[in-house]
Amino acid sequence: MKRNLLAVVSGASRGIGKALVRKFASEGFDIAACARNWEDLAILKTEIEQEFPESKIYTYTADVSSKTEVKVFADFIKSLKIPLEVLVNNAGKFIPGAIYEEKEDVLEKLMQTNLYSAYFLTKSLISEFMQQKSGHIFNICSVASFMAYPNGGSYAISKHALLGFSRCLREEMKPYNVRVTSVMPGATLTDSWEGINLPSSRFATPEDIAEIVYASYALSKNSVVEEIVIRPQLGDI
Repeated sequence: MKRNLLAVVSGASRGIGKALVRKFASEGFDIAACARNWEDLAILKTEIEQEFPESKIYTYTADVSSKTEVKVFADFIKSLKIPLEVLVNNAGKFIPGAIYEEKEDVLEKLMQTNLYSAYFLTKSLISEFMQQKSGHIFNICSVASFMAYPNGGSYAISKHALLGFSRCLREEMKPYNVRVTSVMPGATLTDSWEGINLPSSRFATPEDIAEIVYASYALSKNSVVEEIVIRPQLGDI
């Protein structure tokens, strides 16, 4: 088990983010977690500390669509003085709609949450990885990062951009032995699908996403899983 190493997870209080926090805490990592809702973070902190008392969890309330709040969260992470081992850029937002009928601010909102949050948090922390010449960055993209579909609109645009960012970062980090992985889940049972009249068996689970992320991290440092595509067994919804 890893000791005295830090895993950072954005959008950590629910869904995939919460599953990631639980998985890394179960492996002995300390956790720095952020989300917008203070109450959800408080619940997360209590649950993780009770379930995994040997791991410490540090929570911070931040809206990562704001560059200013991202940078303050990064300063908080650095202040912990714990070796930074894993960064998971998980925060995301889904607004369905066709490009031709979306409200004018939808693209801006989704780019700020789905791309800029990862971009600015990574830039704020990347020197830590480069100096120590180790670490692993995961960007939680989507199958919408490589395929267009009706009603995907600006969400698909923003996720395409996130995959592009992740691929560029992978090339740049090779000389520093920092691994970069793009994770592209299909339909996963999270709040984004609330109200959909489908059985839970039709979705991938957040826990499966967390398991494959950790499995990719746990490989030897000689190898990197560059891209992961994980879908429901019955295919896309």
